[in-house]
Amino acid sequence: MKISLLSERLTIQKNSVVIDSVGNHKNEWTDYYSCYGYAATSGYQQKEQQAAGIMVSDEGLVFTVRYCSELADLDSTHFRVLFRGEPYNITAVDRMNYQRKTLKITCEKERRDT
Repeated sequence: MKISLLSERLTIQKNSVVIDSVGNHKNEWTDYYSCYGYAATSGYQQKEQQAAGIMVSDEGLVFTVRYCSELADLDSTHFRVLFRGEPYNITAVDRMNYQRKTLKITCEKERRDT
């Protein structure tokens, strides 16, 4: 792996429960880990689907990052990726034959209702 390709800053966010001053529980995304990675669109097919009568594009990216102990427990239900200010939901984590060198994180752009 060429280290020069890891030039994009990624922030991994974790979903956690936060209790406010009144005692209400709510889910909140907090920054968990920040690292450099490689972003690519290859291997992920862009698709469009119809939602609520309009065509919606599902944009996706594949991120490659170096393995580290902080990312050992990375999964698709408790984490997401923040890339260039946009949140991406993790759909799959490929541990690359468990060699502990790299991780491939397949993501799709999070939809926001405006």
